[in-house]
Amino acid sequence: MRRLPNDAYVYATYRLVDREDKLKARADGIAVGLTVGSWTDLPAAKQAQVQKHCGVVERMETVEHLADGQVVADITIGYPVINFTPTFSALLTTVFGKLSMDGIIKLIALHIPDALRQQFPGPKFGVQGVRDRLGVHDRPLLMSIFKSCIGNNLDELTAHFTEQALGGADLIKDDEIFFTEAYATPEERVQAYAKAAERTRQETGKRVLYAVNLTGPVFELRERARRLASLGAGALLLNVYAYGLDVLADLARDPEVTVPIMAHPAVSGALYAAPHHGISADIVLGELLRLAGADIVIYPSPYGSVTLPREEGERLVAALRRPGPHKPCLPAPSAGIHPGLVPVLLRDFGTDIIVNAGGGIHGHPGGATAGGRAFCAAIDAAVRGIPLPQAAENSPALAQALQKWGYREA
Repeated sequence: MRRLPNDAYVYATYRLVDREDKLKARADGIAVGLTVGSWTDLPAAKQAQVQKHCGVVERMETVEHLADGQVVADITIGYPVINFTPTFSALLTTVFGKLSMDGIIKLIALHIPDALRQQFPGPKFGVQGVRDRLGVHDRPLLMSIFKSCIGNNLDELTAHFTEQALGGADLIKDDEIFFTEAYATPEERVQAYAKAAERTRQETGKRVLYAVNLTGPVFELRERARRLASLGAGALLLNVYAYGLDVLADLARDPEVTVPIMAHPAVSGALYAAPHHGISADIVLGELLRLAGADIVIYPSPYGSVTLPREEGERLVAALRRPGPHKPCLPAPSAGIHPGLVPVLLRDFGTDIIVNAGGGIHGHPGGATAGGRAFCAAIDAAVRGIPLPQAAENSPALAQALQKWGYREA
């Protein structure tokens, strides 16, 4: 094993199970097999040429001893940067292509040096850019999710949008399953909602951005994204792992896609959720989405109906924020979020987050407008350090929400 210069290699760490006496051979096999294949039988001159492309074993560490000589071990391999092009197909195939099928093994850490990282687009807007578009800089943002979309006509959808906007949401996003255009196309929705958003702005003084689900055949997405942006979309929602990371990167690089991109985690659980296989959530929903150009990243919160363990969520958020050549992303912890959880969200993730709610808004006893107002009151109270029951004395909407869902103080 050798200590390598960080800027010359991409480092991937794998947690695997194997016999302890076979670890070195396993590590050497990964380093060579995922880079140059087999080179030891080549002529000396050719070996020298190939050597600079060969992976190297950086570290091996036994984590746990099992029965029959088996161990859980972490192995870190360095892959020469010169082997990569700035595409996710190259990155993922190199560090975890055929290796992902080789028994009990999970990619748990990925270090990409800035020399390669800066060749990927990263967020076009990031935290500051999204805040600038809304004119909101001193509190978490609130996002409402359409929960009644399929089967509604344009007038009904616009009424639902208006109801959410009047509640004080900063962003309103489509449900990720909204693909059908039988009742209203994305273009029609963007135009109708833009008019509704202006009407509510005149009433409430608040701007609201509509995140439209970007759908259609993959080779038509760029043109549709440009068109939706020009028609007044506030943001684009993309099911990144259904379409592919390189699709997101292509949109993020396009100067004519002039709105933030919101990454939805649909399908990603197939990559990160298994304890001993796949790729860790902080890589799948943190490192890679930021690299590809997501401005906003939706991910399962530690508290609700679909959960990510708190420690994993913290590593994910750290990946979206850590210093580097790219702008930080806005995390949007989701699933089962209600107003009573707002203080805990701020405690765990700070104020540069999006409080993202569907049922917590639409399931409010007073309807979606009251649901949004309850969240606004909870956010204001949490930022000011006021206990939610005290804030609820001046907010009937928050009082109803706390009565229905309860609350957790930080």
